[in-house]
Amino acid sequence: QVQLVESGGGLVQAGGSLRLSCAASGRRFSDYAMGWSRQAPGKEREFVSAISWGGIRTYYLDSVKGRFSISRDNAKNTAYLQMNNLKPEDTAVYYCAAAYRPNGGAPQTWGEYDFWGQGTQVTVSS
Repeated sequence: QVQLVESGGGLVQAGGSLRLSCAASGRRFSDYAMGWSRQAPGKEREFVSAISWGGIRTYYLDSVKGRFSISRDNAKNTAYLQMNNLKPEDTAVYYCAAAYRPNGGAPQTWGEYDFWGQGTQVTVSS
């Protein structure tokens, strides 16, 4: 099992920034690709970003390209999602996820992930 705990969510004005963190424990962190998805009220969950275990491969949802940046620190067993120029439509619960990919892949759909965190709320006011 991999335990994931998100932090860093909150309330921010449009144009502001937040950095989400995802602390992992339980298995070797560097065997796992990490990803972030989000779900807004009344909407389907959408996959936002992913990063391979070594950080070589990344993926971004089109609507967040140029604004969000995913990274990871394998020494700290932590993944990050830096979110800049936030928009009201970014308001959602953000979930961190881990997928066993020691070969370096970075799955781009939330259904491919094995473990999930409890989520952290991000609210962007206009």
